[in-house]
Amino acid sequence: MCQAQPESRYRPHHPCQQSLMLPSVRPRGSHPETCPTSCCGRAMGPRSHHRSLGISVSSLGLLFLFSLLPECLGAEGRLAHKLFRDLFANYTSALRPVADTDQALNVTLEVTLSQIIDMDERNQVLTLYLWIRQEWTDAYLRWDPNAYGGLDAIRIPSSLVWRPDIVLYNKADAQPPASASTNVVLRHDGAVRWDAPAITRSSCRVDVSAFPFDAQRCGLTFGSWTHGGHQLDVRPRGAAASLADFVENVEWRVLGMPARRRVLTYGCCSEPYPDVTFTLLLRRRAAAYVCNLLLPCVLISLLAPLAFHLPADSGEKVSLGVTVLLALTVFQLLLAESMPPAESVPLIGKYYMATMTMVTFSTALTILIMKLHYCGPSARPVPAWARVLLLGRLARGLCVRERGEPCGQSRPPESPPSPQPPDGGARPPPVACHEPRCLCRQEALLHHVATIANTFRSHRAAQRRHEDWKRLARVMDRFFLGIFFSMALVMSLLVLVQAL
Repeated sequence: MCQAQPESRYRPHHPCQQSLMLPSVRPRGSHPETCPTSCCGRAMGPRSHHRSLGISVSSLGLLFLFSLLPECLGAEGRLAHKLFRDLFANYTSALRPVADTDQALNVTLEVTLSQIIDMDERNQVLTLYLWIRQEWTDAYLRWDPNAYGGLDAIRIPSSLVWRPDIVLYNKADAQPPASASTNVVLRHDGAVRWDAPAITRSSCRVDVSAFPFDAQRCGLTFGSWTHGGHQLDVRPRGAAASLADFVENVEWRVLGMPARRRVLTYGCCSEPYPDVTFTLLLRRRAAAYVCNLLLPCVLISLLAPLAFHLPADSGEKVSLGVTVLLALTVFQLLLAESMPPAESVPLIGKYYMATMTMVTFSTALTILIMKLHYCGPSARPVPAWARVLLLGRLARGLCVRERGEPCGQSRPPESPPSPQPPDGGARPPPVACHEPRCLCRQEALLHHVATIANTFRSHRAAQRRHEDWKRLARVMDRFFLGIFFSMALVMSLLVLVQAL
């Protein structure tokens, strides 16, 4: 229990400050490890004393480090400013940065394809989003990193250094090329790296002869516009452009983008001009065209030959052919709107034309077969060759038979009955008869009976001719059904196999 202490000229300090006091200034009669109750109300031991000293030393160390950090950062910034002033004191970006003017400057070109923005088949223009990286060595931008605090690279605006005048040769944009305002990375050995994004519009010869299963090859040719091969040599980095960051396109699938270096000599200049061509290999995604344009046409073309299977008495044989032809015409108009113009007719256009031609011929043949079916009794008999080939062999092959007749057998051809004169033909000379009621004396009655018999025979012959023409029409229907259905199926398979 603390007791009241007499007043002294050395008044006790706060316990947090007491650890910094010397022993000689402690008040008399007070215990070295206690404090007055009126001050803190608790005692302070030896462990608390050492802990307070450790916290104080750590705080002083952190304050010292924080005070030195701005000095270090400021020193690095001052070194970068000094390096910038030393490098660009006598530097010009107008001249080619080589120590020897007869030496060619090597430029490495790297292209990364990011996105296919648009493929305009009508105007034959390809719009791409690219990342273009150019690397070269500047002989006048070198320094010793040890002289500048180990600073080995800086980033400065690209407008301050010399840049190669590499442009896209097959550019399809009326605007002049604009350089991207991006920084360049400058290293201590003079290596300069310039990364810049670009949206390019290049001309591309589009061949749509196999539309919608076509593949395109679009080249992008980069080269210097004013420097020849003896002054600037451009080379690709790697065998192809990078597709690591490519965004997939909904209409085109990218197969690759190989790079190729060429050295050409133009008529205007004697020195060679090297260039780098990146060829973009594209294949169209044909699923949407197959579902919307091709598959309906295939189904309609398979429906058209079924007009030959309809009975002639139904009255819908010609109507079905005309309806199918109108449906194909509507799809042809839709195809013409979505199909790009070209010198040659695309594959799907050829298929539509072939299908419409087939439907037209099938409709015309249907009309002719209807004419055969409705031949009246006054028609001539079926020719002998048609009886043997069509009503005989072809009918057995196509299994066209009458009711109750087994398949593979046909009714034997019947020769038309020979017409007889209505008077019953030549009669023997009359014989004298002396009986008054003899039938031989009823000449008028015999003449009428013979006329009725001849008429009946003529009617039966006409009915048989009519049935023969109907049977011939059925044979022709069955024959053309197989022919046109096979043609439609083969044409559809030939077109659909292109999608695989």
